[in-house]
Amino acid sequence: MKNTIITLSLLTLLVSCKTVNSTMTKDTVTLEKKNNPIIFNNPIITDKYTADPAALVYKDKVYLYTGHDVPEKGFNFYKMDDWLVYSSSDMVHWQEHPVPLKVTDFTWAKGDAWASQVIERNGKFYWYAAVEHGTIPGKAIGIAVSDSPTGPFKDALGKALITNDMTTETKISWDDIDPSVIIDDDGQAYLFWGNTVCHYVKLKENMIEMDGPMKTVDLPKFTEAPWIHKRNDWYYLSYATEFPEKIAYAMSKSINGPWEYKGILNEIAGNSNTNHQAIIDFKGKSYFIYHNGGIPTEGGSYRRSVCVDRLFYNEDGTMKRVIMTSEGIQE
Repeated sequence: MKNTIITLSLLTLLVSCKTVNSTMTKDTVTLEKKNNPIIFNNPIITDKYTADPAALVYKDKVYLYTGHDVPEKGFNFYKMDDWLVYSSSDMVHWQEHPVPLKVTDFTWAKGDAWASQVIERNGKFYWYAAVEHGTIPGKAIGIAVSDSPTGPFKDALGKALITNDMTTETKISWDDIDPSVIIDDDGQAYLFWGNTVCHYVKLKENMIEMDGPMKTVDLPKFTEAPWIHKRNDWYYLSYATEFPEKIAYAMSKSINGPWEYKGILNEIAGNSNTNHQAIIDFKGKSYFIYHNGGIPTEGGSYRRSVCVDRLFYNEDGTMKRVIMTSEGIQE
């Protein structure tokens, strides 16, 4: 009888403990969900398709410039007629502004609002954009200008800065794309661009003329999408490699090289054959901006969406591999 009582008591205690633990676990989970709701911030724009991001930090905001995929259903190639611009003060909440630039703003172009980048100098904003030239076969790079980071922008030259007949290292018609611009600490501006061959050239202070001969950069398995940035004493040249594309990068102590290949920075961005990056520092943190094919059901290689994740550097200046997340940047 004594043993029976002890056994019953132990069973009662175990059941009580299990009930308490279950209740605590449930309450804890509920509390955690209330205090820390899971928010999926990638892609950052979900009401339209955005691609080929470039970003400009100006004063206390980030201005995000994107391509705009608008293919009809069943049209399996890139269809892009204009560019979009968004701004943010916290990398989480993004405000869309009116369309700042269209292919038709370049009267000499006939289509394809491909990758671009905007940079500020002396209170003006210069937009370097890749388009299809109207009379010279192949892609070309034009420049638009505005007094505001959100536009509207207008053609700064009335003609292309770079056309396909000016670059002969490769025979393809789309090697003059994906412009990226930097103004170095000494005030010298440089333009990088290319597909299969990476080109670069100095720009004059007016930002609309070349200042010297074009040069090339020898990068392992370079495909396209060069992005040039500087941090401390290091220059970083990241780019899309192979196909489907990953992002690789190289480093140098001089913008003229030699460049040392450092490996893969970002893996294939799910459901997108292309990969295109922008790298910025904002309010003490580093960010990696890219696109994937993450919007269901129409997502894919020709219907892309811009995402943002954190970027981290090692003590020696190298960059850690980017971890792409659905959560993106949280508040």
